[in-house]
Amino acid sequence: MLAALGIAGAAALLGAALLSRGVLIALTAAVIAVTAYGSTRELLRGEIGVDIIALLAMIGALLLGQYLAGAIIAVMLASGMALEQYAITRARRELSSLISRAPRVAHRGSADHYADIDVQEVRVGDVLMVKPGEVVPVDGIIVTQSAVVDESSLTGESRPVKLEAGAPLRSGGANAGGPFELRVTATAADSTYAGIIRLVQAAEDSKAPFARLADRYALGFLAATLALAAAAWLISGHAERALAVLVVATPCPLILAVPAAIMAGVSRAARNGIIMKGGAPLETLARARVILLDKTGTVTAARPAVVAVEAIGATTPDDLLRHAASLEQLSVHPFAPAILAEAHARHLKLAFPADVHEQMGAGIGGMVDGRRVAVGQHDFVTSGTARTAAVRAVELRAAADGSSCVFVAIDGALAGVLLLQDHIRPEAPRVLRTLRRSGVRRIHLVTGDRPDVGELVADALGIDRLFAERAPEDKVDVVRAARRDGITAMVGDGINDAPALALADVGIAMGARGATAASEAADIVLMSDRFEGVARAVHIAQRTRRIALQSVWVGMGLSVIAMGFAAAGYIPPITGALLQEGIDVLVILNALRALAGRGAGLAGSAEAKRLAQALDTTHRSLRPRVSELAELAMRLDSLPPAEARVRLQQTARMIEEELLPHENDEQQTVYPILENMLADENPTGPLIHTHGEIRRLSRLFARRVAQLPPAGPTAEDLRDIRRLLYGLHAILTLHFAQEDELYSLLSA
Repeated sequence: MLAALGIAGAAALLGAALLSRGVLIALTAAVIAVTAYGSTRELLRGEIGVDIIALLAMIGALLLGQYLAGAIIAVMLASGMALEQYAITRARRELSSLISRAPRVAHRGSADHYADIDVQEVRVGDVLMVKPGEVVPVDGIIVTQSAVVDESSLTGESRPVKLEAGAPLRSGGANAGGPFELRVTATAADSTYAGIIRLVQAAEDSKAPFARLADRYALGFLAATLALAAAAWLISGHAERALAVLVVATPCPLILAVPAAIMAGVSRAARNGIIMKGGAPLETLARARVILLDKTGTVTAARPAVVAVEAIGATTPDDLLRHAASLEQLSVHPFAPAILAEAHARHLKLAFPADVHEQMGAGIGGMVDGRRVAVGQHDFVTSGTARTAAVRAVELRAAADGSSCVFVAIDGALAGVLLLQDHIRPEAPRVLRTLRRSGVRRIHLVTGDRPDVGELVADALGIDRLFAERAPEDKVDVVRAARRDGITAMVGDGINDAPALALADVGIAMGARGATAASEAADIVLMSDRFEGVARAVHIAQRTRRIALQSVWVGMGLSVIAMGFAAAGYIPPITGALLQEGIDVLVILNALRALAGRGAGLAGSAEAKRLAQALDTTHRSLRPRVSELAELAMRLDSLPPAEARVRLQQTARMIEEELLPHENDEQQTVYPILENMLADENPTGPLIHTHGEIRRLSRLFARRVAQLPPAGPTAEDLRDIRRLLYGLHAILTLHFAQEDELYSLLSA
């Protein structure tokens, strides 16, 4: 196109006017033919676009002898569409890269011999070798001692993860370490990466409702343009003015800006580990005003953790946990990993059990260090004996805080109870506050759990309304009712959420594998198991829609101003063509801004992320010690005075040597980082005051313990010490929860 313009210009300079006109006419006629073909196809589909304005402008230019203007319009139209295609291609590059990097070859074999096979030939149970730098071809379980995998293309997290032997691994990540072996658990077609590719293909094939809205704008703009052109001709009597109006109105920024911005937003979301099935979910999410949240696995981590070890009788909490964890090494119950994790956190040495038998849904029994141990439900471990007052007290406490009870018996006698709880994600309160600031009016919790369990989560998060004990079909009814209050988004993670995800205006699958029922039913899939992805998706969607609308109105506004000057005779056709080219370039570049940016929230440095990991490890190790404060307070009356004195002295040393140094270190090293990150909303002031209260209670407790008589505490001593222990437990529990929420910012 530009070469043809150059030839025409050179011919004109050399005096070959006839050749120059011929080249310009041929160039314009060629573009007219292509544009007429495309516009006719659109009309047959019932669509009208502003390419018609360009078509009329080029035909008018030829009829009025404005050959150069017609050629400029032709070049402008062709280059504008090329620029749009470039923008969309650039915007799609993250999506396309997912497909292009799909593994096609796997190395199957055993020992030192591996044969290269097509990835479609891989079968469940095969052992594959994944070489350094290769993409993991299928889902499986790590066979070798460990593996380092980069899952940034799946989750948006840039940090490689180290997986130990026996850990599950999703396909699509890249081997960032040495070669490792993988035992296949799913074929290529059923693996995570294949599911992601299906989502990407759906994204590329979808057209956003917002783009159709732009088409409706285009129809009105076309009518106004033709009316103004006709009026300029009739009033002035000069057809060139009508032509100038048509020239500055074509091609409309609506057609250029909207698709580029939408696809840029979809691409940016993919770069952040958020797969959107096209522009429609993005545009809908940007206008969402009601959000429904599943509980387990969405606002909670779906990973139960031991929150208390209640020993009964002479057994110590650590001894109780050691026996239970030793037995749970061979259990398949979902609570087993949590019990083992707590034992490892307390550095307990486990024994390998013998004579193990497990009754699914009831419990597990076996021999540990020569003692008969049973772990599970009360009736299973106690052979149906009546509940004691101590057991009823623990069960009441568990019901009050939403915990689950796991009873432990040793040699036929009930030795204690483990309390487990599915914790609220530390980032959840902050994410919900962000959603409300973004314009979400109502946030509801929908769960199949009992009302008392759901209320604990709803109260902690400030949920507007709780829908408890809802089966999958009931969740559909909740979505249907919520949609009457505005555009509704549903966030879930399980198969039971799939119907509700499909019915919602926009469904968001949380931390899903690519091929699960939830992700197939959802419009948006968060590949990272972090709740922050919901707020980030909303932020990207709203920013993309703002940029698209901004491009539309700025482009239309500039075109309208130029049309006014053209109608008044101040802009001739050739100048108008060049001016419109500049407008089109401007709106395309503005639309590409949707590619930029990181997303909602704040990001810590690599050093901050390492610090957050260290703090998380420290909190996990200290949390059992904090739980022991309440346990000791509750057991003081039943302990012999001499033993009570020893236990209190041990607790005082733990506070002095472990807890207080940790709090001081946090205040000196972590709080300054948070102050810099959250300069406009510094939350560390209240936390520092809390540190002061923790130190005050700790001093009082240490003094009270130091003043105990050698024989042990009296009744009056116990009353004061119990009050201090409960006070320390309450303020430390709240303080740890506040810090966990803030520290999630460092690892975001």
